[in-house]
Amino acid sequence: MIKRCCALMAVCLSAYLWGCEQQKEQGGVPVVGFVEAFEDATIAQAYEGFVKALRDSGYSESDTTMEIIRRNAQGDAATLNQIISYFNSRKVALIGTSTTLATIAAVQRSEDIPVFQTVTAMPDILGLLAADGEAPQNLFGVGENLAYIDTSFTLIAEMVKPKSAQLTVGMIYNQSEPQSVEAYERIAGIADSMNTHLVALPLNSSAEAQLVVRSLLTKNIDAFFANPDNTVFAAFETILKNCNDKGVPVFTSESGLVMRGAVAAFGADIYHWGYQSGLQAAGYLKSGSTDSLEVEMLHVRKRVYNPEAAERFGYVFPDTFDAITSK
Repeated sequence: MIKRCCALMAVCLSAYLWGCEQQKEQGGVPVVGFVEAFEDATIAQAYEGFVKALRDSGYSESDTTMEIIRRNAQGDAATLNQIISYFNSRKVALIGTSTTLATIAAVQRSEDIPVFQTVTAMPDILGLLAADGEAPQNLFGVGENLAYIDTSFTLIAEMVKPKSAQLTVGMIYNQSEPQSVEAYERIAGIADSMNTHLVALPLNSSAEAQLVVRSLLTKNIDAFFANPDNTVFAAFETILKNCNDKGVPVFTSESGLVMRGAVAAFGADIYHWGYQSGLQAAGYLKSGSTDSLEVEMLHVRKRVYNPEAAERFGYVFPDTFDAITSK
């Protein structure tokens, strides 16, 4: 009898929740899905920017003008696919994505729902272009190419005095991420043109980061370059601690990693990346049309430095750099 009562209560609760969801959808309130591939304090800024743009455009949960469903896959591919399937079942108006893996999963599994990407490379870098050179018809939002990495990497040569005749820079990259591999190949070319010795070690997951970074630090590197990929974001505190312990400065191309302790960067502002994509999503909600939309290039990049890290290594930055304090 108790089991039957519990089962009946569960059915009633499910029916009630389903009815609430239907009432919202029938009332014309748009439901927005937002998926993040993994948990990360820096990456989370993209969601904050995305939601702020929607709010500034008149879409807010607090004003009951929108419902947003935020999900995080915690680095698990199966969970990521389940999240997209859930969004499909809810018939969300659009999907916001944060980082490459989330964007690819959404595009591949939700062909009829507009996808607004953040913290993701341009479609050509991801290998998402069709034979005619066009991006997926439901992919929009904001992307980044790799040109800004040039400025970020050459900054190391300007700031770091090598221990020997040739500057030696270490990095790790995820060999299973197209964006990470392409960034590594670009950096290798830059290093060669600068007569800089690049020592790069591959890995497949953030769980391997400590072992690989410690191995890299035995190569007598002068500096570490934090490549813009998911693995580096997820394992950054491990990377930073090991490098700091050995007196090796960490440079990067992401302002969020400077906030977390890297010395300096010229690169994307993650919050504004999300905000720019959110504005595009809000425009779609207002018009109901994607005719004028495409994946845009990121607008906001910054030259930033971390005062604590700069003091640790004795670097002084010009006024063209903004100071960012660690969280």
